[in-house]
Amino acid sequence: MNQLIPVERIESKILLLREQKVMLDRDLAELYEVPTRRLNEQVKRNIKRFPEDFMFQLTKEEFKNWKSQFAISNSEKMGLRHKPYVFTEHGILMLSSVLNSERAIMVNIQIMRAFTKIKKMLASHEELRKKVEDMETRYDAQFKIVFDAIKALLEPPVKKTRTIGFLRKDDE
Repeated sequence: MNQLIPVERIESKILLLREQKVMLDRDLAELYEVPTRRLNEQVKRNIKRFPEDFMFQLTKEEFKNWKSQFAISNSEKMGLRHKPYVFTEHGILMLSSVLNSERAIMVNIQIMRAFTKIKKMLASHEELRKKVEDMETRYDAQFKIVFDAIKALLEPPVKKTRTIGFLRKDDE
């Protein structure tokens, strides 16, 4: 399979925001190799294709937290005078139809594969948890230690996804 972009690079740009997996306009523009301004122009020209569950703009508070989390320097802020748009998986699918370039189509295919991979990993993890819980109800207490150990292994790892916001000192 010929990949334009390593899947790890795409996965690193998928954020969790408002309990949804999303990508920022600037990250998508970078992957598509178009200026963020052009990507947003195409979206605005085709705004009917992007309802709120496909795309939304960060609130002032989210934008402020996002900028402070990544300690964006003044030179980088020059391109960030406006709150970024955020695209859900469906919004990203719609982008390939409005950008209408060969690269947009190929990059979108890779992005959808990355989203699918993440979904499969989460689903298989949940299926395994259910199987262990089912087995636990069928066996007696002497296996409790084994089941507790397995459950500990199934606990979701500490989130390493980029989320927007910041930690208070007492949360560390």
